[in-house]
Amino acid sequence: METYLVGGAVRDALLQLTPRERDWVVVGATPAQLLQQGYEQVGRDFPVFLHPETREEYALARTERKQGHGYTGFAVHCDPAVTLEEDLLRRDLTINAMAQDAQGAIIDPHGGQRDLQRRLLRHVSAAFVEDPLRVLRTARFAARFAHLGFRVAEETLALMRDIVAAGELQHLPHERVWTELERALGERTPTEFVRVLHACGALQVLLPEVEALFGVPQPPQHHPEVDTGEHVLLALEVATRMQACTEVRFAVLLHDLGKGITPAEELPRHIGHEERGVPLVRAVCERLRAPNRYRELALVVCRHHLVCHWARELRGSTLLQLLTDTDALRRPERFEWFLQCCEADARGRLGRQEQHYDSGDYLREALAVARAVDAGDFADSGLSGPQLGKAIERERIRRLQALRDSA
Repeated sequence: METYLVGGAVRDALLQLTPRERDWVVVGATPAQLLQQGYEQVGRDFPVFLHPETREEYALARTERKQGHGYTGFAVHCDPAVTLEEDLLRRDLTINAMAQDAQGAIIDPHGGQRDLQRRLLRHVSAAFVEDPLRVLRTARFAARFAHLGFRVAEETLALMRDIVAAGELQHLPHERVWTELERALGERTPTEFVRVLHACGALQVLLPEVEALFGVPQPPQHHPEVDTGEHVLLALEVATRMQACTEVRFAVLLHDLGKGITPAEELPRHIGHEERGVPLVRAVCERLRAPNRYRELALVVCRHHLVCHWARELRGSTLLQLLTDTDALRRPERFEWFLQCCEADARGRLGRQEQHYDSGDYLREALAVARAVDAGDFADSGLSGPQLGKAIERERIRRLQALRDSA
């Protein structure tokens, strides 16, 4: 029985990065042998075990044979006779198909070290096309390593297009697509994930609402980049530089979906795109089974991002309405996410990425003013119930109007 460190841990060490996790392959063993040594079996489709002390994953060397659609349509063969080289052959990218033995020697039958030096994301073999999930994984690795100069090899991009053309992406469970999207949004350059999917045609299948934004013009005086798809990517880039959470990045990705269905005769203007986009955002979230915190923020941002930009021009009553509609008074933490999304939208324009977003500061001050008014201010008034609520509302409007008048 021989044990090898494999995959990402080997790759990251060669890149002088801290590995996120360590995975191991065991050659020449049976499940019974590992169980006898105290390993805990956790794999359902093939034998994967947790080390009794480190709790790291150990998988028996295996081969796979395609026998159906999707990323689960494989017959898995585990046997002590399966070699390390056979196990590495089934992996997706050459940079993930390396191993390290107990003495520290690198086993690299597919040129992973060479591709690390060339900064290439390249498939291991033609079997790459058998697993449609590899389209998303490759795009996600592009998002993770773009800052180091990595790019998808042209021949691999061609295979990704073949997977899309064969209709294989339709067999991916929506929950699996969501998992990959969420992970990609948390990477160093999530815009590269979108660009790679766009380049291979996968974006049209998985997120057609986002794909529809590319090529849609906007007024150049407000959007020097003109193309709506490019604006969304610029906004996502700003959100990433702000170190915003994935909930914010997701909402930014979807905030302008309404512009993708603007009638042609109205272009390049997009009057009412906020409300037009709401059903599209809702459809994306339902289709991908996005968690409620993602869905709720994305809907609020889609509906209200434009009025946020004009905050200083709002009357006190309208300002309070914005705070109410965004649930800012009850959920100030989510309102902060909302403001980050609006800032990313405002700065996500060619040549304006470094501008200060004054509306955000103003709305934070407005929220503090509104929250400072509560029932305690009317303790001696004798008011209660709806009358007390109306009195609090009037006082909040008065103070918000005073804030606007003093600005």
